Amino acid sequence: MTEPPMISVMLIVPDADAAITWYKAALGATELWDLGGVAGLSIGGAAFFVHQVNPSNPAESSPAGVTSVRVELFCDDPDGLVGRALAAGAVQGSAVVEHQMPWGTHRQGGFTDPFGHKWSVGDRSPLR
Repeated sequence: MTEPPMISVMLIVPDADAAITWYKAALGATELWDLGGVAGLSIGGAAFFVHQVNPSNPAESSPAGVTSVRVELFCDDPDGLVGRALAAGAVQGSAVVEHQMPWGTHRQGGFTDPFGHKWSVGDRSPLR
């Protein structure tokens, strides 16, 4: 039986080692592997990858604050996680507030990480 496809995210960063260190400290990421310039990380079992900027490949350039992608992270304590990210150098995005959704109240806010990637952090209510 063929397994269904999976999706993951690769974040292009100017310094892979600094990004690995930051994602582990600020977001509690676990390192899956590190090939030097490209690494696999996981948060809550969801894998994502970081890749150092590759000047010879225009598809591998850092967003430098301009991106149309937002990474969604669901956790038990969005206030605490956003606070930890801000203390580690992230830039405040939307404040963590309650939103009334079809499934009930959803608490969510966000930040931009030091590498220019936008993150939304919310409770787990959309996953139930």
